[in-house]
Amino acid sequence: MGKQEDFVLRALEERDVRFVRLWFTDVLGHLKSVAVAPAELEGAFDEGIGFDGSAIEGFARVHEADMLAKPDPSTFQILPWRGETPATARMFCDIQLPDGSPSYADPRFVLKRTLAKAAEMGFTFYTHPEVEFFLFKGKPETGMRPVPVDDSGYFDHTAQGGGQDFRREVITMLEAMGISVEYSHHEGAPGQQEIDLRYADALTTADNIMTFRTVVREVALSQGLWASFMPKPYTEHPGSGMHTHMSLFEGDENAFYEAGSEYQLSRTGRSFIAGILHHTSEITAITNQWVNSYKRLIFGGEAPSYVCWGHNNRSALVRVPMYKPHKGGSARIENRAIDAGCNPYLAFAVVLAAGLKGIEEGYELPAEAEDDVWALTETERRALGIAPLPRNLDEAIREMESSELVAETLGEHVYDFFLRNKRAEWHEYRSQVTQFELDRLVTRV
Repeated sequence: MGKQEDFVLRALEERDVRFVRLWFTDVLGHLKSVAVAPAELEGAFDEGIGFDGSAIEGFARVHEADMLAKPDPSTFQILPWRGETPATARMFCDIQLPDGSPSYADPRFVLKRTLAKAAEMGFTFYTHPEVEFFLFKGKPETGMRPVPVDDSGYFDHTAQGGGQDFRREVITMLEAMGISVEYSHHEGAPGQQEIDLRYADALTTADNIMTFRTVVREVALSQGLWASFMPKPYTEHPGSGMHTHMSLFEGDENAFYEAGSEYQLSRTGRSFIAGILHHTSEITAITNQWVNSYKRLIFGGEAPSYVCWGHNNRSALVRVPMYKPHKGGSARIENRAIDAGCNPYLAFAVVLAAGLKGIEEGYELPAEAEDDVWALTETERRALGIAPLPRNLDEAIREMESSELVAETLGEHVYDFFLRNKRAEWHEYRSQVTQFELDRLVTRV
């Protein structure tokens, strides 16, 4: 065992840890957990914990079910909501096959594999997500409209508001787990909150997002509330995105920065954006994986609907934020399509792969969108060469089906399962009779 494993084993005794939860995600990004006693952890570090992979969404067929969850000691943290004495800790796991090789069904491995490709090109990929979500007054009943915890709007400060107290407790717990928070505030819709995590390498960020979702839900339940990362729960209000700031570094140098160039954006940065734009329709099923995701994307409201980029243009898919003088290290781009319901490991993997493809092939960046893209007519957008994003999950699936980039990035197993699952979701959704139809037709036709 190495130093990190030794540190964890010592911490178990010093912090009186009685339970260790081993975390991993299925292909759709749902968190899975198995609790082990501290006495079993040394063996888990050496050999992993066996489980039935066929019982996990997208992991394995019955005849190849045996898998191992091997904890990553660098992710060890105490879970603050479980109490101090005795304490409960968690670690993320890498999923392996019985022979010790990585499981190609493991979303964390998909991201690791893409990050390794970036490293071969000399890059480290950093991300900074702005996570939006809704708070409701208790768990919504099936078929009923959820009731928001408040009627506040963007940046509103509500005296004795439940939202600000909630955000404070979430941030306190996150920071106790070593996850730094940059900003928090009320978003534009009633009950909608935003908490922004600080920059970290993409694997750490993906782990942090999974932890973030868990902390948000735990704090909500403790306060008699319900937290939801559903992309668009209300027809008349904006949905919840996960605008993600991104940059590539070569050692200590920001590869997106070039002094004196337009917007201080380097050739590498421009090609990275071009790669995202070129392949974005192919990867949208991953970054926006639910039928509801497209209710957010096709109606604007802070969400991109069209494939374009712009400088400080919040209607664009990719935004280049205002340059901060003398802060070349802060040069970055913002991807505004990703929503809070994605699997972050897969989402970061396909966005990075698209950007790297742009760098490898030397893609040319098209002209920027200087106008409010939502306000243009369809004719004006076509004249500018601005294409729409997929309008629904079916269109996104069809684009993904013909994508060599996504197939290569996800690997055959994850690619095939994801497509099968999403086709089934679209079929089930398409067969539903909606309240809209009932309201319009049942007494008229």
